[in-house]
Amino acid sequence: MKIIRAIIRPEREEAVIGKLEEAGLYAITKLGVLGRGRQRGIHIGKVKYDTLSKVMLLLVIEEAEYEKAIAAIVAGGETGYPGDGKIFVQSVSESYTIRTGMRSEPVD
Repeated sequence: MKIIRAIIRPEREEAVIGKLEEAGLYAITKLGVLGRGRQRGIHIGKVKYDTLSKVMLLLVIEEAEYEKAIAAIVAGGETGYPGDGKIFVQSVSESYTIRTGMRSEPVD
C-alpha cells in the first residue's frame, strides 16, 4: 500500500477529486493547509503574501492503483503555472481498522 499526499490549488480541488472518482478512487481525506513553494509566496503590488492557501489530499491505496491515482491528480490539478502543487508518496507498512482493531498487512 502507498499513502499519497497531494498539495493542490484550492480552485482545482473539484477537478482533482472528479478525476480520482473517474478512476474509481473514492476514499480521500481533505485538509486545508497554508504554505509556500520555491516562489516564497506572491507579491501583489506592494503586498507580499508569504503563505498561500492550498488543499492537501491524502489517499491510501493499493499498489495496483498507484499509477492511476498519480495520473488523476496531475490531470485534475495541472494549470501550467507555478504553484500547481506537489505529490508526495510513501509506503504504508501496516494499517488498523478502528472498529474491529484488526491489523491489515499490505500486499505489495
